[in-house]
Amino acid sequence: MPDACERLTAEIEAFLAGLAQHASPATVDAYRRDTAALLRFARARELAGWAALDVAEVRRFLGGERSRGLAARSLARRRAALSSFAEHLVQRGVLAHNPVRLAPSPRTPRHLPRPVDVDQLARFLDTPHDGEPLALRDQAMCELLYSCGLRLAELAALDLAHLDGQRVRVVGKGGKPRQLPVGRRARQALDSWLTARHSLAGNDEPALFVASRGTRLGHRAIQQRLARLAIERGLPEHLHPHRLRHSFASHLLESSQDLRAVQELLGHAHLSTTQVYTHLDWQQLAGVYDAAHPRARRRD
Repeated sequence: MPDACERLTAEIEAFLAGLAQHASPATVDAYRRDTAALLRFARARELAGWAALDVAEVRRFLGGERSRGLAARSLARRRAALSSFAEHLVQRGVLAHNPVRLAPSPRTPRHLPRPVDVDQLARFLDTPHDGEPLALRDQAMCELLYSCGLRLAELAALDLAHLDGQRVRVVGKGGKPRQLPVGRRARQALDSWLTARHSLAGNDEPALFVASRGTRLGHRAIQQRLARLAIERGLPEHLHPHRLRHSFASHLLESSQDLRAVQELLGHAHLSTTQVYTHLDWQQLAGVYDAAHPRARRRD
């Protein structure tokens, strides 16, 4: 069925092209993998076109993915990609409605990283280094991750132009921009790195953090540098960018008790997401509400 296969593929490519106009490259890549799995399923089922994608086929596809061992979180993302694609098909008049909405959502377990102990993290950040350009870069990355609670992708995407005195501009999930204050220690580490950066990067390189060859430092390289630094500096646990982000949120909340401010700094669209990051349960949230809201306090 070469004609049918071509039609199936063409519709997916049209969907991904539209997605690329407003989504991040990482999201497009993830959805490309998800729709590729759907395309393999459709070919195996010998679907003549996407109009045959009904609730039964959706459940069969997701059930097959679950059976072959796909993790719950990956399965949930795969379902989200399928739903977005189905919405695309509805808009194109291929489907009358979105069949994915009638398929059950897989429950995803919460895997929360523990925040690094405040004193241990302070000792880690204060450990002397050799002062070489790469060491200055690594120190600046660590300080900035912890000072601003950045995501890995946000740190890697930073350009020199995003620094503005005591602030840094980042673009978060969904292309949502935000400005963050840079702490004193992070600013000092950045200044030290910027004095040495020219020895690695060319004048036309916009990236804030570069590798030894002078080009933008990638996600994997950043993860590897943090893991190695944790070993070299004697931190008795694995360290990755998300743990520094989580530690930022937890430590800041412990000191300020301002959940709304932490939500803004993290760039979360919903307070419930911040609640998960900071290990707050409903009783704690209710306590904050009762203590702070002017019409929540009861009068006898």
